[in-house]
Amino acid sequence: MAHYAFLDKNNIVTEVIVGKNEGENGVDWEQHYGAFRSQPCKRTSYNTHGGQHPEGRPLRKNYAGIGYTYDSQRDAFIPPQPYPSWTMNKETCLWSTPVPYPTDVGTTENPKRYSWDEATTSWVETA
Repeated sequence: MAHYAFLDKNNIVTEVIVGKNEGENGVDWEQHYGAFRSQPCKRTSYNTHGGQHPEGRPLRKNYAGIGYTYDSQRDAFIPPQPYPSWTMNKETCLWSTPVPYPTDVGTTENPKRYSWDEATTSWVETA
């Protein structure tokens, strides 16, 4: 089972479907699905994240999601930028915070959680 992402004219993912494995029955399924929909189509791997795949060859850096951008130069799916201060890691095509996530996570009984505060570009403990 393979997954395919459909792209709009700006290379933004509009839909992800389950389809045939590439090459199955001798068919180029990216081309087939794209022609059927008259919309660019790219295969994506559910198990690929940050350019890594636990069992095989990573495909297009990240599994595509609706709203992701397909970068043809990198042959990668890039998630939307969460905050203006975050920068994209060119190797993983994922977004990085300007400040690392806190290492103080509390205890099992009293875990600490943090959320990003763009105004102060810092992690803030949440209740």
